[in-house]
Amino acid sequence: MQSHSKDAKESAESVKSAEPAASADSLVGLVGTEYEVEVGPVAHGGHCIARTDEGRVLFVRHALPGEKVRARVTDGGESSRYLRADAVEVIEASKDRIEAPCPFAGPGKCGGCDWQHAKPGAQRRLKGEVIAEQLMRLAGLTPEEAGWDGTVMPAPGDKLPQGEVPAWRTRVQYAVDPDGRAGLRKHRSHDVQPIDHCMIAAPGVSELGIEKQDWPQMASVEAIAATGSNDRQVVLTPRPGGRLPLVELDKPVSVLRVEEKDGGVHRVHGRAFVRERADGRTYRVGMGGFWQVHPQGPDILIKAVMQGLMPRKGESALDLYCGVGLFAGAIAERIGDKGAVLGIETSKRAVEDARHNLQDMEYVRIEQGKVEQVLPRTGITETDLIVLDPPRAGAGKQTVKHLASLGARRIAYVACDPAALARDLAYFRDAGYKPRTLRAFDLFPMTHHVECVAILEPAAKGS
Repeated sequence: MQSHSKDAKESAESVKSAEPAASADSLVGLVGTEYEVEVGPVAHGGHCIARTDEGRVLFVRHALPGEKVRARVTDGGESSRYLRADAVEVIEASKDRIEAPCPFAGPGKCGGCDWQHAKPGAQRRLKGEVIAEQLMRLAGLTPEEAGWDGTVMPAPGDKLPQGEVPAWRTRVQYAVDPDGRAGLRKHRSHDVQPIDHCMIAAPGVSELGIEKQDWPQMASVEAIAATGSNDRQVVLTPRPGGRLPLVELDKPVSVLRVEEKDGGVHRVHGRAFVRERADGRTYRVGMGGFWQVHPQGPDILIKAVMQGLMPRKGESALDLYCGVGLFAGAIAERIGDKGAVLGIETSKRAVEDARHNLQDMEYVRIEQGKVEQVLPRTGITETDLIVLDPPRAGAGKQTVKHLASLGARRIAYVACDPAALARDLAYFRDAGYKPRTLRAFDLFPMTHHVECVAILEPAAKGS
């Protein structure tokens, strides 16, 4: 998630992996101001870098590297370190530019997609440039040193003719405007863009017809379409004091409600879970819990992790941030009942699901709590294999240091944020581990997000 130019470096240092909210004073003064600029490299976050004649840094959405555009400031003021802007007119277009297939994509519209205006191959190249820049800036690694060939691989079936969009998103959270119309949030805004169809929504989501219904008194409606079954689920979040509507959708669906008081999710009717399938196993995912959004994502990631770790019969393994047990199940199948797997997960509900999903494997244990708190209490001093799939912020220095002390022969790091991955790879290097291979997968087409799998081994090996 670029080239190694000064502009790109400034972008990364300003944005990092999280985008801060704009301050009140920075929102006045320059919003609406327009600049004609030459667009520079891509940056982490779905925009490109440009500079005004006065040297101001612009993070420009809806542009592509090498273009000349008229950019209108959407965020920032005189004292801001940088400005955000939309390309409202393309004066000189890139050869990678196409007309956005989605009518709701573009300046001031839906913020869900970042690269609808770029050819699919160009989208993957842009993501590759971002990964390369983050690896160099945060870990001091070239692609070769990271064991990466520089490519971002599409999921099978996602290569489509120009103008067609992969319908991959099996979970879509619709915002609801004050009139009860479902839509999607505008970029960095609470404003809702009403839509009649989301092009990247999976068929199982689209067939529910969420956009055709009125949702009075609701703040949001999340639609979930399992790929391992015909299970469909809707999670309703009412506005304060709001009452649930009568849900009559185009397909059978279970309904859950997010409670106003504690934020907990409770079943209204139907199943409290959906059934997903990966690597030949069925997984129960309860109460709107986490599962890879791309229908092929779980199998793609399991394959990459297992090819990298090469589990052997009788080995021991850790699955950290294990969710409902996806990687724990895959490793356990391969090491057999003479081995042992420990999974650790923060979410109490996910732990319950993981224990249910892997109950046929007595040599798998799932513990609930934060990895940095639970792992030291286990008394484990060594293990053969580790897989970690941390949240967007990454694992962090102390957790990495602890993992490196366990002497695993291989570690698989699954990352949804290249900046967090690069930071943690630097920590692993300091603790004695180096990347053996890195692979990148475009499991979020049309957006700036990308999934990576890094396989690490002790740096002393073979040196």
